[in-house]
Amino acid sequence: MTDTTARKIAVIGNGLMGAGIAQIFAAAGDEVVIIGRNADSLQAAREKIAQGLTEFAAHDLLPGGSVERALARVTTSTGIADAANASFVVEAVIEDAALKNDIFGQLDAICAPSCILASSSGRPASSLIEQVKTPERVIAAHFWFPAPMIPVVEVCPGPQTSRDVVDRTMAILRSVGKEPVEVTKELPGMIGNRIQFAILREAWALWASGAASAEAIVTVVKKTLGRRLGITGPLESAELGGLDTLHAFAQSLLPHIDADQVPAAEVSALVADGARGFANQRGTHDWSNRDGAALLDARRDELFRWLAKDRTEG
Repeated sequence: MTDTTARKIAVIGNGLMGAGIAQIFAAAGDEVVIIGRNADSLQAAREKIAQGLTEFAAHDLLPGGSVERALARVTTSTGIADAANASFVVEAVIEDAALKNDIFGQLDAICAPSCILASSSGRPASSLIEQVKTPERVIAAHFWFPAPMIPVVEVCPGPQTSRDVVDRTMAILRSVGKEPVEVTKELPGMIGNRIQFAILREAWALWASGAASAEAIVTVVKKTLGRRLGITGPLESAELGGLDTLHAFAQSLLPHIDADQVPAAEVSALVADGARGFANQRGTHDWSNRDGAALLDARRDELFRWLAKDRTEG
């Protein structure tokens, strides 16, 4: 952290995302209050934070190296009034527009005028100001899951957000080791989710049409796009390959790519029938002979590998 004194950070919401965000700031030296609905869920959040800090320490990625010191900087509360002294607040509650607007209205009333009010959900800042009298301090700061392990945070101001709030938000995020990217125009899904869902829509459509099995689609993506995207993003890849060449190919291919405004009917039918994917072993894959837990572990190991590489290069 670049500041000489610890900031007071408030995180509203104690689910996986809220706990992860609290971990980020506590690890960087900030005092964090995480505000949730009840003592049991807050205790679970503290345990999750402790587990995350321990993993980071085991990978030599915890600044200062002390799990205990970082965890000691985290307090919990069931009262939103305990966010009053914060200089930066991050909302991370469930996707409920009315609830979010109520929270931002309460925060606006109790927090100092200089306090930044951020939402981690990716919801546009302009959708959170119905009860806010100072909309210039409301901003979207979209953390990706798992928040401690994904470096990018998409920062998107609303039409009324001040430039100072944008700049301070970017500086705060950089000070805790994140790589903030400014999204200069409000749009649903920001950058990453729009690209992610464009890929997912096409993958679902290919599976639903019978063009290929789920296993075949996954293999192609993992061992083609997946091998390259961590090094060259889509725009870079197109221009390394030749913008004119890719433009010509796009003109012939784009008319054949799925453009439905809803998920493939076959996928919707699975969901309507109760399929939840790995959670209940039902989905486009036959999860009875796939080790989902091992896949999650492998993904986590790879994210730690990338974090270590980032630290080395940084």
